[in-house]
Amino acid sequence: MRHGKKFNHLGRTASHRKAMLSNMAKSLLEHKRISTTLAKAKELRKYIEPLITKAKEDTTHNRRIAFGYLKNKEAIKLLFGEVVEKVGNRPGGYTRIIKTGFRLGDNAEMCIIELVDYNELLLKDEQPTKKSGRRRSRRGSGKSSDSSDVPVAEEVKEEKETPKAKKKAKDPAAEEKSEDVADSAADAPEAAADKDAPESAGDEDADKKDDDKKSE
Repeated sequence: MRHGKKFNHLGRTASHRKAMLSNMAKSLLEHKRISTTLAKAKELRKYIEPLITKAKEDTTHNRRIAFGYLKNKEAIKLLFGEVVEKVGNRPGGYTRIIKTGFRLGDNAEMCIIELVDYNELLLKDEQPTKKSGRRRSRRGSGKSSDSSDVPVAEEVKEEKETPKAKKKAKDPAAEEKSEDVADSAADAPEAAADKDAPESAGDEDADKKDDDKKSE
């Protein structure tokens, strides 16, 4: 039965388990990445992350507490120096577990446990790529909308004006024809007046002759 089993004992006595986790934590701080079974990695994560949180505050008391777990001066220097400078800005989650498959023989599930900020390949993938292109201003948002609408209105006016200009450019022959028609219409009354003038002159001569005859 599993009553009261709050953590994985890993099939070891308490002293053996503590010694093993202490050695694994020291190796992780030194090499930044180790390969082990998934069960051991999950227990190591619970063991090392509280120590990294304590290392954010560099005091003698915290150093003595960390030394009680790691029992190695070089590991303490790495923890309170290089590791905290690199990982300390995070609010937690200092380690990452990556599954690698199953071990030949006993078929145990294997993985890699690493400190998060030391994997440069994953950090490059997580960086957001810059979007290339122009920013479009929203319509109906203050002054920017007014300034953006002005060029559009000008373009519409130009489009409206251009067909008229095209019509004007296309109809020079029609204009010439209309001018000729207007000139011919203006000349027509003058010609009619010239035709009427001799007839009126002839009528006047005939009236004079009749008057002369009457006077005789």
